[in-house]
Amino acid sequence: MDPIGIKYKPTTSESIKFVLMGRAFEYRKNRKMKRWANMAKTFTRISKDIIMSVKASGPSPEANSRLKALMQNARDANMPKDNVERAIKRAISKDQADYKEMVYEGYAPHGIAVLIETATDNATRTVGNVRSYFNKCNGSLGTSGSVEFLFERKCQFKLARPSVELEEFELDMIDYGVEEVFVEQDEETGAEYFVLFAPFEEFGNIQKALEERGLSVLSSGFERLPMDTKELSGTDVVDVEKLIEKLEEDEDVQAVYHTMVAI
Repeated sequence: MDPIGIKYKPTTSESIKFVLMGRAFEYRKNRKMKRWANMAKTFTRISKDIIMSVKASGPSPEANSRLKALMQNARDANMPKDNVERAIKRAISKDQADYKEMVYEGYAPHGIAVLIETATDNATRTVGNVRSYFNKCNGSLGTSGSVEFLFERKCQFKLARPSVELEEFELDMIDYGVEEVFVEQDEETGAEYFVLFAPFEEFGNIQKALEERGLSVLSSGFERLPMDTKELSGTDVVDVEKLIEKLEEDEDVQAVYHTMVAI
């Protein structure tokens, strides 16, 4: 059953109303510029996340839930085990520089809001590069908070499709903060999997609930969903894509989010 628009009202004394609006599904379906399309860049960005996670919470995946999730992501991306082990070793080495997470905000042409997440060991270099991309593409780099309020931060999980109906699974996961569940299909293998979206702060609760059920988590992470989008077509789309592509090619950039829907 299509999850978009499903409304669920529990018959409890609390009279909780739960509504799945399908924003995450529609956003993913319409998003034309895929994150981490290049395998080498994917490995580099996962490695950075691993390094930051290990430095923050240690090298044991059993004691560091974020590291455990990143190792799942690495497997899902076909990242060699040796690369993962090297990233962990680099993180515990005294010679490894600290990466600092920085968020930049601005507007692409035609009023499209853009939010950029970076992990950098040289903030001066990174902000200089990001500013130059906006300038070259007729955009404008904004100040902190200028567009962040236009996005909601969510956690997401990708699961091997369990032997349960989608609707039944949705209702079961509501108690753990899940807001939206839908089915996606692997373009290469045709395999179907479930995608879950929930508030950012519910990541740990959902991760634990999935583990307790013995479900196979293929990958997990965080997204920023635009609360409103703007439709563009033709050369207007190309104008925005030029900026997005330049940003995504930068080695310090981890993710780029925007409010454009190409039609």
